[in-house]
Amino acid sequence: MEIIGALLISLIAGLSTVLGSILIFFKPKNINNYIGSALAFSASIMLLLSVIELIPEGFIYLEYKFNLLIAFIILLLMIFTGNLLSKIINKKINEQKKIDSSLYRVGVLSMIALMMHNLPEGILTFLSTLIDFKLGIKYGIAIMMHNIPEGIAIAIPIYYATKNKRKAIKSTLISGLSEPLGAIIAWIFISRYLNDLLLSLILLFIGGLMISISINDIFKEANKYSRKSIIIGIVLASILFVINFVLF
Repeated sequence: MEIIGALLISLIAGLSTVLGSILIFFKPKNINNYIGSALAFSASIMLLLSVIELIPEGFIYLEYKFNLLIAFIILLLMIFTGNLLSKIINKKINEQKKIDSSLYRVGVLSMIALMMHNLPEGILTFLSTLIDFKLGIKYGIAIMMHNIPEGIAIAIPIYYATKNKRKAIKSTLISGLSEPLGAIIAWIFISRYLNDLLLSLILLFIGGLMISISINDIFKEANKYSRKSIIIGIVLASILFVINFVLF
């Protein structure tokens, strides 16, 4: 029963990503401000997640395991690797001439980055639930709080690039399902392969990837639509992140 409960919590937390796609059903008066704000909002969430949660969590263990200098070097290497992967993905997407849209590219990049982010998140949700069921529920709710704006990061650019609601919703669903996939991986392989060092490296790598995509792609794309709306997106993301931090 404990395992089923842990898998269920990770599934619910992951599927909350789909809720972010609700915004594609609204018809704003100013479409440019709407897209710009949504992109800036989601990019800010990704940046805050990386800078405040992923990178510190990964770095603390490295500093404990090694020393400050080695930990810092590893940190830079993982961020560089994440940035490099972002450029490789960008290149591959540009080679696909099916949809010639930088907005579509932003949506696909967000989906890939958030899928990779959700995998270790699913692992942590699963493990925390097995250790303490109440802790798992609390952690799952906190994840739901930031998975919804992650869904926005995927759904808004893909929908407005393709005008295809089904494609946008499907993309958020695929990203969300990577969370319970992480839980399943933890259930099957956790005792054999995963350790604190590997988990730290994964967190730093994903943090680097999300920072790169947020700054080099999403914010840059948001700037094309409305510079003023970027401030609105950043403020809203900061408020949500503070509420999430205080409550959970």
